[in-house]
Amino acid sequence: MNKKRLLQTIKLATKRGAGGRGRYLKEKHIFASVGENVYFQPRLIPIYPELIKLHNNIMVSAGVRFITHDASFVILNRLGKGYFPEEVGCIEVMDNVYLGYNAMIMPNVRIGENVIVGAGALVSKDLEPNGVYVGIPARKICSFDDYVKRHSEIAGGGTASPM
Repeated sequence: MNKKRLLQTIKLATKRGAGGRGRYLKEKHIFASVGENVYFQPRLIPIYPELIKLHNNIMVSAGVRFITHDASFVILNRLGKGYFPEEVGCIEVMDNVYLGYNAMIMPNVRIGENVIVGAGALVSKDLEPNGVYVGIPARKICSFDDYVKRHSEIAGGGTASPM
């Protein structure tokens, strides 16, 4: 880990709460962009954070990993069969997205608006808007609207106030 990223990670880890960490990422311009109402639970700065864009109203749960590169080139280059460059790719998370605990987001992925990614999911390709995705690899199990409706019914019509 280079010195700059190490210092950013230490400062991020000292921020109180997911909202504080989201504000820190935005104020210090650590990611390519960070929108409004971004809650960032992880305490690590990913490699190549400048390749990550987080739009508005996003919750990133603890343990979520943003993988912006493929380090297999190290092994391939040691085979003596030519030169293999490091591959890097952008990650973009659109508005109204929840990334569940320990989800892994691979390079060159765009997560559409109104998406929920379940705990432990592996996102290796673009996720279409308005869906709930789970599993390895992540697959759609229902629409975002169905999810909202189901949880609204559980909460008594969605009229209950949050604590």
